[in-house]
Amino acid sequence: MYDEAIRELRKAVDLSAGDTRSLTALAHTYALSGQRAKAYHAIKDLSRHEYVPPYDIGMIYAGLNDKDPAFEWLEKAREERAPWLVLLETEPRFDNLRSDPRFRDLVRRVRAGL
Repeated sequence: MYDEAIRELRKAVDLSAGDTRSLTALAHTYALSGQRAKAYHAIKDLSRHEYVPPYDIGMIYAGLNDKDPAFEWLEKAREERAPWLVLLETEPRFDNLRSDPRFRDLVRRVRAGL
């Protein structure tokens, strides 16, 4: 139901005046639906904001299955001690990263507070 989700998320972006959470959700949905160009464009739109949580950018790249930038952004989130990282092990949006040894290492370092 990607088309319906995208329609609703576009409304959320409009109603929130381009709030980063809404844009992140839209970009991630574009990525999952195979609309890669739109997902990358949304990342570019997000870069215009003063601050976007690195966790959110990592999530978009995970949706795109671009693992290297996904891990780079998740590492930045770890360095910032992003609170959302406590969900890393169970968050389904990162399922495609779980088989990568970098994921297990990241989870270990998050747990250890490193």
